[in-house]
Amino acid sequence: MYRITELAEKVGLSRSTLLYYEKLGLISAKRQANGYRSYSEQDLQRLKLLQQLQAGGLTLKECQCCLESRIDRELLLQRLKVLDDELAQKKQARDLLSAMLGMSSMREWHQATENQAPDAHLEWLMKQGFDEKQALRLKWLSKDMNEHDQYMADFELIFDGLTRLGPGTEIDSLAALKATLLNTKSLKADPSKSGELLEIGCGKGVATRVLAQHCEFAITALDNDQSSLDCLQQNLHGLSQDRRVVTVCASMTELPFQQHQFDVIWCEGGAYIMGVEQAFKDWQPFIKDHGYLVISDLVWSTDTPSNELLDFWQQAYPDMVTAKQRIAQARLAGYELIDSFPLSEQAWSDYYQPLQARIDELAPLMPNSKALTDVKTELEMAAKRQGQFDYQMLILQKI
Repeated sequence: MYRITELAEKVGLSRSTLLYYEKLGLISAKRQANGYRSYSEQDLQRLKLLQQLQAGGLTLKECQCCLESRIDRELLLQRLKVLDDELAQKKQARDLLSAMLGMSSMREWHQATENQAPDAHLEWLMKQGFDEKQALRLKWLSKDMNEHDQYMADFELIFDGLTRLGPGTEIDSLAALKATLLNTKSLKADPSKSGELLEIGCGKGVATRVLAQHCEFAITALDNDQSSLDCLQQNLHGLSQDRRVVTVCASMTELPFQQHQFDVIWCEGGAYIMGVEQAFKDWQPFIKDHGYLVISDLVWSTDTPSNELLDFWQQAYPDMVTAKQRIAQARLAGYELIDSFPLSEQAWSDYYQPLQARIDELAPLMPNSKALTDVKTELEMAAKRQGQFDYQMLILQKI
């Protein structure tokens, strides 16, 4: 026989807990002549069995049912599912904490957060010490802040010396420019002035050179990478048109210009960085009344892409839609479609052939590079394109 203090010590429970269990009928004390409670070996065994059931995740009430009658299998299955869900949540929490401490990759977390809360994600990244340029690149390229520096170093090495960062040709740029110039003469309040064109995300100036050679606009070339702007200026040096091109190092998300300043805003392949729908909205105030927005964007060419391509682009570019859907978004944002066409096949080969050669050159030197792996995967998906996705050029007029 055990006094209550002795029983409490043996099972590691408090006196008040044992009294509560006695009230529930889980144990039964006998009163001694001196008034003290005493408990039997059976009570001790019953308490230890109770603790084993509780260790399985059962509530006290469920444990009591198991002690008093046959085990309810359905009840145990339900409890097992609850525990599995809790374990999955705890593992997810642990994985995130581990990633934040640099012990594992944060790529999946960044992708999920970007899909659900892109603005808050960008703001949070900047609070972690990334400037806007780094944060935007992290969102769209490395997707892991713990490995961002190495990823970007590898990425820049891969594209070092390449002319283009995406599909395109001078012929495609010129076709879009001609479609725009057919209408811009009516925009000029003073025909003696050339008008103004803003190129956003100009990079090294491949499209800038075409614009400078084939139109009379005063051109402002904007990019958030000063080294690319330096390269642009070198490429234009010596051309008679270079005096009409001014470079500005700034973010496409915070344009440092006056409202209604430009006759044309031009952006080839870069609007996805801030979101094309957001670009439609945010850039419109800087375009003159009845002015133009010219962009190219990656779109689906079919409503039924292959599962492999769909899975890849949902990760790489979750905002990707069909050309019809993008045009509908533009109309809702206050634009009229003037012209639209997919970039030529030459645009793809001019980008991917030099890139493939560069990958082949660097692969033996960078066997563990995640940036190189990502680019190789994109090349593999491009080889399976078969008309399922395109870059679409859109010439839009502000209405």
